[in-house]
Amino acid sequence: MIVPTSFRCLAGVVLGAATLLWPVGVSAQGAVQDAQISTHQPTAQELSRLSASGSYLAARHAGTQRDAGAAAAYYRAALRGDPKNAELLERAFLSVLAEGDVEEAVRLADQVIRLDKNDRIARLVIGVHALKQKKYVVAKTNFAQSIRGPITDLAATLLAGWASYGAGDAKGAVESIDKLQGAEWYALFKDLHAGLILDLSGNKKEAGKRFDRAQKLDATALRLVEAHGSWLSRNGQKDAALKLFKAFDAQLPRHPLIVADMDNINNGKQLPPLVVDAQAGAAELLYGLGAALGRRGGEDLGLVYLQLALYLAPNQPLALLSLADLYEQVKNPQLAIKIYERMPQSSPLRRNADIQLAVNLDTIEKTDEAKQRLNKLLTERPDDIDAIMALGSILRGRKAFEECAQVYGKGVATIANPDRPNWLIFYFRGICNERAKKWDAAEGDLKQALKLYPDQPHVLNYLGYSWIDQGINLDEGMRMIRRAVEQRPDDGYIVDSLGWAHYRLGNYDEAVKHLERAVELKPDDPTINDHLGDAYWKTGRLIEAEFQWSHARDLKPEPEELVKIKQKLAAGLPEETSSASNSQKKKPGDGG
Repeated sequence: MIVPTSFRCLAGVVLGAATLLWPVGVSAQGAVQDAQISTHQPTAQELSRLSASGSYLAARHAGTQRDAGAAAAYYRAALRGDPKNAELLERAFLSVLAEGDVEEAVRLADQVIRLDKNDRIARLVIGVHALKQKKYVVAKTNFAQSIRGPITDLAATLLAGWASYGAGDAKGAVESIDKLQGAEWYALFKDLHAGLILDLSGNKKEAGKRFDRAQKLDATALRLVEAHGSWLSRNGQKDAALKLFKAFDAQLPRHPLIVADMDNINNGKQLPPLVVDAQAGAAELLYGLGAALGRRGGEDLGLVYLQLALYLAPNQPLALLSLADLYEQVKNPQLAIKIYERMPQSSPLRRNADIQLAVNLDTIEKTDEAKQRLNKLLTERPDDIDAIMALGSILRGRKAFEECAQVYGKGVATIANPDRPNWLIFYFRGICNERAKKWDAAEGDLKQALKLYPDQPHVLNYLGYSWIDQGINLDEGMRMIRRAVEQRPDDGYIVDSLGWAHYRLGNYDEAVKHLERAVELKPDDPTINDHLGDAYWKTGRLIEAEFQWSHARDLKPEPEELVKIKQKLAAGLPEETSSASNSQKKKPGDGG
C-alpha cells in the first residue's frame, strides 16, 4: 500500500504509549552490562535470580536492542515484583504485544484500562480480541475509544466497519467508512475496504466501482490490483483481469502473487475474494497499515498492527513477510528467521521467504547453512534469478569473488534479452570479476551495465574509479566519477572516488577538498580516512596525515590494509605508494 511521505511524521504523532516499548536509558544499559545480563530469551531460573529493579533494567536494555521477547519476559518478571506499578504495567503490556502474545496482551490491556480508560492501544487490542470472538458490539465500542490521531482514526473507523459487517450490517459499515474525513491517502484504504465489504455482502456492481476507483488511485498497490482483478475474474471479465495483472507485471515484474493469479485465470479458475469474513477483513486492514508504517519510520506502531493482523489471520503470507522485513529493518535477523519459517508451504511467497531466510542466516554467521539452502532452491529451479542474486550477494560479501562471478554468470545465462532492470547483475558480476583480477571480463560487465542503464551513478563510479586507479582512460574516468557525484553528492563512497581520482592524477589540494567531504559523510569508514591521510601527507600536512591513519587503523580495516597503515604510521608514505594501488583494496560499491 502506498502512503504519503508525511506518513513518518504522522506516525510519530500517534505512537504515544507505543514508544515506551523502546526506551533508551544509558544508566539502565550500563547497569545491565555490569550485571552481565544478556538479551536472549531468559529462562525461569535466570528470572528468579533478579530483583524487580534488576528485571526492569534488563527489560530496558532488551528494549534498546529491539528484543521484544526478552523485554516482555523481564517486564513480566518486574511486574510480578511490583504489581501496582502503572509504568511497569504499560511497558509489560506493550512488550508482550510486540512479541505477538496477544492473548496475554489482552489480559494486561484490561488492567491498563482500569488505570486509564482512554488508552488507545489497549482499547485497540481489546477491540481486536472481541472481533475475533465475534463480539462485534464490544469490538465497536472499544474501537470508538481508540480514536485520536490520523492513523488511529482510520484504523478504528475501518475496524469498526468490519465489526458492523460481522454483525450483519454491511450497509451501516460502508456508510460509516464513507463518512470518515481525513487525508487524501485515506481514499485508498476506504475504497478498498468498502469494496471488500460490498463484495462479500453481494453488492457486486458497487464493489466493482470501489475497486476500480481505488486501483486507479495507485496502479502499483498490490492489494488494490489483486482485489480488483479478483472481482473481475468472478464477474465475467477474465480478459480484463488478465489485462490488469499484465499491466502491474510490466511495472513490477514477476511478483509471485500476480504470477499465481494469472496462472489460475489462464487455467480457467476464478480467483477467490481477497478476504472471506470480518476477521480476515480486519486482518487485511491491520496488515496494510502495519506494512505502510514499517516502511515509513513508524516501526513501533507498525509492529503492533502486524502482530494483531497475524493474531486474526496467523498464516497471512504478506503480513508474515512484512513482519519479517520489519525485524530486518531493526537489525534483528533471528526474529526475522522465525517469522519466515512460519510461511505456509502452499503460499506462492514461500520461495521468497526461503531466500530471505537464507540471507538472514548469513547475517548471523550461518553462511554454510545459508548457501546450502540457496543451492537447494537452485537445484529445484536453476533459473531462479532471485535465489541467484541472493547467493551471489552472500559470496560477494564473504569475498569469494571467483565463485560469486560464476553464480552471477548463471543468472546472466538465463537472460535472453537483457534490459534496464538487468543492469544490477552485470554490475555485481563486474565487481566480482574485478576483485578476482579478471579485468577484461569485469570491464565488459560494467560497460554492459551502463549500456542497460546509462548514467547509473554506482556503475559510473566503479568503472571510472577502476580506470583511473589503473592509469587508463583518465579523462573519461574522471568524467564518469564527476557525473556520479552530481547524482549522489551525499554518498561518501562516491565522493571519496572523486577525491581519490584527483589524488591519482597528482591534484593533491583538490583531492584533500573532496576527501575531507567524504570523511564528513562517512566518518567511520577506514578506507576513506586512510585516503585522506595519504592526501594530507602529499600536501605536507604530516601531523594531520598521522591522525587520519591512526583513526583508519582504529576503525578495523581489512588485515592487509592494516599492515600498510601501520607501516605508514611508522615511516610515513613511501614514494609512489598509494593506499589504493593494490588491486585488492576496497573498491567503491563492494558493500552494495
